Amino acid sequence: MSGTFAGRGHCILSHGFESGPDATKVTALAEAADRLGWSHERPDYTDLDARREVSELGDVEARLARLRDVAAAAAARGPLVLAGSSLGAYISGRVSLQVPVRGLFLMAPPTTMGRLPDLDAAAVPVSIIHGWDDELIPAQQVADWAYPRRARLLLVDDSHRLSDHVQASADAFAQLLASL
Repeated sequence: MSGTFAGRGHCILSHGFESGPDATKVTALAEAADRLGWSHERPDYTDLDARREVSELGDVEARLARLRDVAAAAAARGPLVLAGSSLGAYISGRVSLQVPVRGLFLMAPPTTMGRLPDLDAAAVPVSIIHGWDDELIPAQQVADWAYPRRARLLLVDDSHRLSDHVQASADAFAQLLASL
């Protein structure tokens, strides 16, 4: 893709660990972006997730580098929003510190990642959806992370996968895009 974006901007939608670019939630986000005139892409990280010799979560550093490269190219062409689920949310937040973005949408974001730096993000509008009953990331940790950033936080009666709140996720994403 060259030149500027035809629509309002571009979204990069990053899937979670051991998921894929055709996953239910990122597909729902892509449909929301389409409706609002935003272009989008969904990088595939499955090859990096399979690298268990690097860590139990695959090659997170390579995931960060891949998103950073894709995002830098996109940001040079126009307004950019990063969105992701779980590990995809983590890399979206971290990459927002290195590439100019207009907003962030984080689904079930891990606030800590073991030996990796804690979740951090650029000072841009941030919207988060997280399950009260997330078995991997306590809702209170996410609320504590969101508070100083004044992020929009939607806590729902769901688990880490947010499988009962796919449409709510897409609606919250659409609200963020519409506000930019």
